[in-house]
Amino acid sequence: MSIVPPITTFTLAGRPVSRVGYGAMQLAGPGVFGPPKDRAACVAILREGVASGVNHLDTSDFYGPHVTNQIIREALHPYPAHLVIVTKVGASRGHDGSWKPALEPEDIERGVHDNLRNLGVDALDVVNMRMFGNIHSPAEGSIEKQVAALAELKHRGLVRHIGLSNVTSAQVAEAQRMTEIVCVQNHYNLVHRTDDALVEELAAQGIGYVPFFPLGGFTPIQSSVLSEVAQRMAATPMQVALAWLLHRAPNILLIPGTSSLRHLRENMRAAQWDLPDAVRAELDTIGRAREAG
Repeated sequence: MSIVPPITTFTLAGRPVSRVGYGAMQLAGPGVFGPPKDRAACVAILREGVASGVNHLDTSDFYGPHVTNQIIREALHPYPAHLVIVTKVGASRGHDGSWKPALEPEDIERGVHDNLRNLGVDALDVVNMRMFGNIHSPAEGSIEKQVAALAELKHRGLVRHIGLSNVTSAQVAEAQRMTEIVCVQNHYNLVHRTDDALVEELAAQGIGYVPFFPLGGFTPIQSSVLSEVAQRMAATPMQVALAWLLHRAPNILLIPGTSSLRHLRENMRAAQWDLPDAVRAELDTIGRAREAG
């Protein structure tokens, strides 16, 4: 039996968004630091993406820093009413491009104001509280101070909705006791399956789950099984990896990033594929093989 193609929209921050969005991280220079080589090409990617149906845009003012938000503003401001821009706070950049925690209340407020200024808005649609954890994986511990600081900025009208990033199930529950959480952004993809249970927990609550590194991040997913499936489907391996995520759970929202128009167009076609049960089972062996290894 075949699984029908996945639903194409999900409600985020009270608005329906396409489940294939766009992550702006790669609009900055190498190492997500400094300006891009071709700023005009970055503007073109954003404009084509939104014109083609992208209405969930993921960014942060520490990308660059400031660079991606300034490019987004140049490309899209004034923003379409249907566009949901999700940003994040919790880090800063050193002069050498290093990543530094910025988790004190004054850091969080500064980060919100940086995003407001560079995006050119009076209030931010969604702000994810990005915990540092173990860089790309969460570490247990209270996040009360950080969530309280962001909730205060929401009370002041600078933030409309709050999300979390790089967090555990226990940290999500702690934050929910303090304020509404509309999305969680963690490391998850066809190979990296640590958050399987959390995906299900959030789906049951109608909360969006946004995988970062949906295609493997700085080291793209490589698998002979994935390549063989893609060849049979007349798709690229990355399209199949994205299609698997869309079929995995209805609350998964994709934000693949790219600085290539060709890759943008390929990514946006990921929702067109139906993955039969047998194909999904075949792809599931990739994650299980990694865990066993």
